[in-house]
Amino acid sequence: MFTPQGPSLRELTAQALSSVEHGYDLLADKFDATPFRTSDRLLTAVTRTLESLGPFDSGLDVCCGTGAGLGVLRAVCAGRVTGVDFSTGMLTRARDAHHTAGLVRADALALPFAPVFDLAVSFGAFGHFLPEEQRTLFAQVHASLRPGGTFAFPVAAPPPVGSRLYWTLWGFDATMRVRNALWRPPFVMYYRTFRLADVRGSLEKTGFDVSLAPVETLGRRDDGSPRCRLVVARKR
Repeated sequence: MFTPQGPSLRELTAQALSSVEHGYDLLADKFDATPFRTSDRLLTAVTRTLESLGPFDSGLDVCCGTGAGLGVLRAVCAGRVTGVDFSTGMLTRARDAHHTAGLVRADALALPFAPVFDLAVSFGAFGHFLPEEQRTLFAQVHASLRPGGTFAFPVAAPPPVGSRLYWTLWGFDATMRVRNALWRPPFVMYYRTFRLADVRGSLEKTGFDVSLAPVETLGRRDDGSPRCRLVVARKR
């Protein structure tokens, strides 16, 4: 599951017993060698989908981590690209890889931006927000976008009930709930709390018009549905 350059079991345990912020500070130097880093295949597929929705000027990567999504913004945005994250360690790594991007340390639930961005994206971060926090998160992104600006992020099709992936995600979430019931500070990371129907409703209540674009280069399932969709939320 991990490359030899990735974290050891001991390092992962130390991270999992930390807060979310400190855990990512600990993991930052080896994060890109873990499966938690968004794959290049997904990043390329999202880039191609966004290219058909532009043009865009300035771009914001919400919870940018080590900066994987900044490359997507660089490819589709003509103007300045900015990443925001609350982990100093992750931002340090992002700065090493993306010298010309603006990088800001801030909580995504309290973004410090005026409405200046045309496009906001986010990859792999939503599991760190409890369902009751999603509306606040979306409101912060909404306030950072210009009128007509776009908030876009990929959502994979849910695994079939009873499949190996289904039980893996269910088991991970159950383990995290037990960990957070027994240990402080909590480490919020759940895979099954970001349900598309609920998310769409929250986005619309926040002031977005929402559509779904199939990420065609990732293929389709046996029933013909796309394996991944891009949620495209435009600020009214």
